[in-house]
Amino acid sequence: MEKTIHQGRNVKRIREMLGIKQDALAIELGDDWNQKKISLLEGKETIEPPILDEVAKALKVPVEAIKSFSEEAAINIISSTLHDNAGSVFYNPTFNPLDKVIELYERLIKEKEAMIEELKKLMKK
Repeated sequence: MEKTIHQGRNVKRIREMLGIKQDALAIELGDDWNQKKISLLEGKETIEPPILDEVAKALKVPVEAIKSFSEEAAINIISSTLHDNAGSVFYNPTFNPLDKVIELYERLIKEKEAMIEELKKLMKK
């Protein structure tokens, strides 16, 4: 039996995992969007391809992530990456974790600056 993918619910899950509010996503999508329209979108089982493309771009995820996201797969990936050894999890990154923290902060600063610019534009209107 094939499971149907609820694209709207996937948009909501991904948005929430990224810590983005409906209002913020609406702003990112443009003037035609508002919180209520995002809520309605998240209730749709299937989203039209052009809108799905816009939403994926705004969330900065591939369209396929929305089309094929499943909690079961995410849980399987997470559980298969954890190795329990007497209650310890061994983590040997192939990168410097501090570099990743710096990248995250730089991205957050850029996003904050972009949001400020967007709000300035909205205030001028």
